[in-house]
Amino acid sequence: MAKQPSKVDGVFRTRSLGIAASGVQDQYSDGKAAQVWGLYMGGKKRTDDYKEKIVSLLKSYDVHTLLDAACGTGVDSVMLLEAGFNVKSVDASDKMLKYAYKLRWQRHKSDPIYEDWEIGEGDWLDLENCEDSINHPEGGYDAVLCIGNSFAHLPDFAGDNSLHKKAIFNFHKMLKPGGVLMIDHRNYDYIIDHGGLPNSCTKLYYQGDRIHKIRTSVLKVDNIAKMITLDYEIDITGIPYGEDQAMAQKEDGTIIPVSEFRLSYYPHRLKNFTAMLKAQFGEEAEHQVLSDFNSDPPADYIASFYIHVIKKTE
Repeated sequence: MAKQPSKVDGVFRTRSLGIAASGVQDQYSDGKAAQVWGLYMGGKKRTDDYKEKIVSLLKSYDVHTLLDAACGTGVDSVMLLEAGFNVKSVDASDKMLKYAYKLRWQRHKSDPIYEDWEIGEGDWLDLENCEDSINHPEGGYDAVLCIGNSFAHLPDFAGDNSLHKKAIFNFHKMLKPGGVLMIDHRNYDYIIDHGGLPNSCTKLYYQGDRIHKIRTSVLKVDNIAKMITLDYEIDITGIPYGEDQAMAQKEDGTIIPVSEFRLSYYPHRLKNFTAMLKAQFGEEAEHQVLSDFNSDPPADYIASFYIHVIKKTE
C-alpha cells in the first residue's frame, strides 16, 4: 500500500510554492522573497562583517575552488569571487538565480572575474547533473558551501531524513580528499524550546534595517517538532507598490508598506544534524561547530546559527 501523506507533508506543500527539478518544492517560486532579499540581508555593514568571518575561515582550510550550492541571488558568490576564490554557483530556484545572472551581466564588462563565473540550476539530490553551464573541476572542490539556513528548506516527508542524507552524500561526493563542507542551520533547539527566534537572529547573515517583523510557528506531530514556519514582513518604503499593498504600523505609529512572504523549514536539532554529518564523513572526521562563526563563544551565548565545517578524509 502506498504511504499516505502526513500532516506535515500536506502543510509543507500548501506553504511551499512551485516544484524544483527533483520534485522538492521551490519556496521562492512566486518571486516575493527574491524581490526583497537584498533588503532582508542588509547592505555594506552585513557584507563587511560577514565577509571577514567567512573568508578567514575558508582560507584557514586553504580553499581555492568552491561550489556555492545555495547561491540564491548570488550575493555571497560575488563576495567570494571578489575575495579571490574560484566560485561556481548553483541554486534550485530559478527566481533567485535570475538576480545572480543579472549581477553577472552588470559586472562582467568592468571586471574579468565575472566572465568565468559559472551559474546554473543545481539540485542537491543530483548535484553531478547540474545545468550544462556548470563544469565541475576534475577531482572535486576544495569546499562546498550550503549556508544561510538553506539546507533546512529540504523537507523530510518520509520521516527518516533520507533526503537530507542523500544531499549530504552528494556534497561529500563533490569534495576532493581533504576538502570541507561548510553547512549551517538556525538554532532550532532554541526555536523549538522557546517558540521564537533568539534575540540575535538578525546579526549574522541578515542585517537589513527593513525587517519589520518575523513571526514564528512551530508545527508538532506527536509532540515532536516537524516544521518551523517564519512569516516575514519587510519594509518596502520607497519602492513602488500597488493599491492592494499590505501595510503595517511601526512602534512609533508610522504606517509603512510591507512585503509579506512565508518560508518553511525542517527543524534540525544540533545533535541530530551532527550525527548525520558524521555518518557520511566518518566519526573521526575533523569537524567543528561554530556559533555564529564564533569558535569559543561565552558560556551564556545563545547562537542564532550553527555553522558546521567538516573535512573529507584525505
